[in-house]
Amino acid sequence: MNFSVCVDAVYMGKDLFTSLDAIQKCGLNTFEFWGWEDKPMDKLADYVKASGMTVAAFCTKFISLTDPSKRDDYIEGLKETVEWADKLGCKTLISQVGADTGARREFQADSLTEGLIKSEETLKDTGITLVIEPLNTRVDHKGYFLSSSDETADILKAVNSPSVKMLFDIYHQQISEGDIIRHIQEYIQIIGHFHAAGNPGRHELYHSELDYNKVFEAINALGYDKYMGLEYFPENDPKIGLKKLSAL
Repeated sequence: MNFSVCVDAVYMGKDLFTSLDAIQKCGLNTFEFWGWEDKPMDKLADYVKASGMTVAAFCTKFISLTDPSKRDDYIEGLKETVEWADKLGCKTLISQVGADTGARREFQADSLTEGLIKSEETLKDTGITLVIEPLNTRVDHKGYFLSSSDETADILKAVNSPSVKMLFDIYHQQISEGDIIRHIQEYIQIIGHFHAAGNPGRHELYHSELDYNKVFEAINALGYDKYMGLEYFPENDPKIGLKKLSAL
């Protein structure tokens, strides 16, 4: 399994570059982060080049796709994000889809689909994959539009682009729908990135009702060769959990 450490979660509130040094000391060489607008991006690009670390993924600007009036702003934000991804050598961009606006669900799903189709114009020929993320609305993200991997798959089928896939967050989907391995097996061809955290609590993977060893075995058996993002909030010193994973 190829692990990517979400530095904004695992090292929340810590200095970015000190945290990246700590990740390497744990035997891991790949990281990801949330938004880029609050990061010293030029300095980060220099750090990545000097250190040889890999940036697995980071987020686009947080602009709604469920509201068609904001679509042009989303596309402009995506263009900016693609430019930074190119500078960092990053091939995966994460997108939330926005809140439920209260409009008819079909209208919002159509808006989301049309926005993703338009995004293809920006993504084509870049080698970058945009992954949209369903989130659980029961515990962490009440009011968010998209929570089901099934509905996400339906939207991606309508978009019909190899440049747009699903971020399957195991923590969120365990809360939203369960039946994790079967869903992964069904949708592996449209999954472009994974996130993982223990449930309940969103802590280390070994503090979980899920047997992550079994989940990882199932994913490996499917030939998945991209990244498993570690997006959790440690209960213990981060190096303890990271060293356990780097040994897998």
